[in-house]
Amino acid sequence: MIDMKARTKKFTIDCAILCSKLPNSREYNAYVNQLIRCSSSVGANYRASQRAKSTADFINKLKIVEEEADESNFFLEILLEINKNKEIKEEISTLLKEGNEILAIVVASIKTARNNQNLK
Repeated sequence: MIDMKARTKKFTIDCAILCSKLPNSREYNAYVNQLIRCSSSVGANYRASQRAKSTADFINKLKIVEEEADESNFFLEILLEINKNKEIKEEISTLLKEGNEILAIVVASIKTARNNQNLK
């Protein structure tokens, strides 16, 4: 079984580590700040979803995770396109793959929760 709580936390930390390696310039800082914000929201909101008070609350919290994961992927895509450093590009690609996997798992979880909710 996948430990999504640990996986989303690792995604948050890995994005922060990536951001620490990027140039400190006005252009990069805007994307770095956004990526740090939305990637940390992925982990925080997934954690909150595990304490949901109802199925509807669980789904709502996962929808936030879905939005923040998609936003993280957007900023990773931007950084991948504007960055020239090959090693950093590889690191971004790895994070983008992980972000897409997290997004797919969360979307599947939302669908499953909705189906189970409709069966009740």
